[in-house]
Amino acid sequence: MKTVINSFTKKQWFLWSVLLFLVLFFIFNQELIMLLLDRDVKAIRTFLKNNMIYSFLFMFFVMLIQNSFTVFPLILVITINISLFGFVNGFLWSWITSILSSTIVFYGARYIFQDVIIEKFSDKLIEKVNKNGFAYVFQARIFPFVPTSIVNILAGLSTVQLKNFLLATAIGNFLYFFLLALIPAGILKADLNEYVIWIVVLGGVLIYYLFKMVRNKRKASSIKADTLD
Repeated sequence: MKTVINSFTKKQWFLWSVLLFLVLFFIFNQELIMLLLDRDVKAIRTFLKNNMIYSFLFMFFVMLIQNSFTVFPLILVITINISLFGFVNGFLWSWITSILSSTIVFYGARYIFQDVIIEKFSDKLIEKVNKNGFAYVFQARIFPFVPTSIVNILAGLSTVQLKNFLLATAIGNFLYFFLLALIPAGILKADLNEYVIWIVVLGGVLIYYLFKMVRNKRKASSIKADTLD
């Protein structure tokens, strides 16, 4: 029991440290935050381009904010990353930081703020997340009808295992982020992006359900073989 309690304490110390850094980040970067709110990509690029290490750190915290409160549009964050780091690096940094940020919010909801925020969500909704687990998170990533922050919080409040949350987030965000990254890169035109996005997203859903069907079939076969033995 002591090991479990100590493990939780370490997570809580880490999460409170991240929260403190987030507050300090707001205090010391008010000018950049205002540029973000104004969606001034050019001004942000000019401000950050001479310090790449700070740029990576700054954009990580922006993604953390986006995953915590959904203050900034996701397309804006990805566009700034591509503007600063190029298409490949910008896309990858957006994807990696989204996974890290989602995990931090997931842990925060589960180990620090659960008692405060769980009353704001219905038992029926949390039970739905419990029941569907991986599928709920994956679908929420590629069909962004629910804000990213809410998905992270609901998963944290539920019994979803971290490995399933990470896998669903990694696959779902990779597909959706890549699609969004094509827009600022100029590969998708504004008048076509909506249709192309939905085609690719639906393709991703079909691939997921095909994978799920094959996995369930193998699982059923394995159970049947064990029964016969």
